[in-house]
Amino acid sequence: MKNRLIIALALLLLFSTYKLKKIPSLSKFSIKEIELENNHILKDREIKKNLTFIYGSNLFFLSTSQIKKTLKEISFIESFELKKSYPDKIKIKIFEKKPIAILQDKKNKFYISQNFDLINYKELEKYEILPIVFGNEKNFQVFYNELKKINFPINTIKKYYFFESKRWDLETHSKILIKLPSQNYNKGLKNFMELSKDYNFDKYKVFDYRINNQLILK
Repeated sequence: MKNRLIIALALLLLFSTYKLKKIPSLSKFSIKEIELENNHILKDREIKKNLTFIYGSNLFFLSTSQIKKTLKEISFIESFELKKSYPDKIKIKIFEKKPIAILQDKKNKFYISQNFDLINYKELEKYEILPIVFGNEKNFQVFYNELKKINFPINTIKKYYFFESKRWDLETHSKILIKLPSQNYNKGLKNFMELSKDYNFDKYKVFDYRINNQLILK
């Protein structure tokens, strides 16, 4: 409110100083255009339909708080930058979240972002090959970070299965099933990576590590 008052006083001073010139009407600064950039997944119309309240607002006195609140409701948006372009346009640069997996939660689907936020699901060709997670995002976050710590080849995983017994199964794109125990599963994962270098590796489709200090191959 204080900033708006300062701007209003400055305008009043400016317009009263140059009496011989025509005083521009504040209506000249009424917003008529919203320009979007850097949005690759979200269509312009998807974003603009949520920002219709901006049109007709005065560019000088535009509050960004409502814009921020509205854009945060669009789950694909990570952040944004806003610039005023006088006399009647605003420019918004969109930064979208990057999905790393698809969460299948009963009948509901979501994308899981690289920051482990849930993104409302919609069919996108770009993300058709993402792995599917059967479980919840919190358990997946812990497990995924453990995989990264040991440099497990995450890009080979097609499906993640989380069970009520607090353990995971992994299915690879080559149809190999890795059955892990509920505890100390890193030992089995490291063993699997080591065995994958062996020439006999392709003979087996199931690597079962559920029994402590044992590996069952099928």
